[in-house]
Amino acid sequence: MKKSILALAVTSVFVATPAFAQDATPFTGPYVGGVLGVDSVELESNGLDGNDKGTIYGGVIGYDMNLGGVIVGLEGEYTESEASESQRNILTAGDKASLNAGRDLYAGARVGYQIDPNAMLYVKGGYTNAKAKLSYDDNAGNAFSVSDKLDGYRVGGGLEASANNMFVRLEYRYSDYGKYETSSLVPNIDTSRHQGVVMAGLRF
Repeated sequence: MKKSILALAVTSVFVATPAFAQDATPFTGPYVGGVLGVDSVELESNGLDGNDKGTIYGGVIGYDMNLGGVIVGLEGEYTESEASESQRNILTAGDKASLNAGRDLYAGARVGYQIDPNAMLYVKGGYTNAKAKLSYDDNAGNAFSVSDKLDGYRVGGGLEASANNMFVRLEYRYSDYGKYETSSLVPNIDTSRHQGVVMAGLRF
């Protein structure tokens, strides 16, 4: 259902009439949209690293100003992720550390350049707070799990196209949550994620 709604929104952008007609002032004003894509979570600890992929979905709101072809704006995002990752043999043979991603909150800014009356390239950056479940099992009777919130930063960029009051984006972003110490049993675990998403929505 989530994928169908976003696919319908994306399709509506490209069949809008007139298709990609020039707006009076494109890329200006408040907007709201949906987010759907791929989330790749990565764990690195004690020289070992690995990653696994899952689906990311959610919503975005924001506000842009077009300053003569240079677009500046603020945005906020809420997403849920189905990605998870596990690492084995971190400290001892057979042990296992796992991370299951959950909701992610993002607030940041972006700057774009209008390459066409209805298209722009942009970069973005800001603060991200992700909820995750981390667990460890040393395969010798010592195991624990904890749900926690991870603070980090996000950078990214993409392409946005508009038609009338609708828009669609293709975007890549990288989030880094630094080193996380799960307990005295486990060395610091570096957590990060790569995401590729499609966004589609309405500008008011």
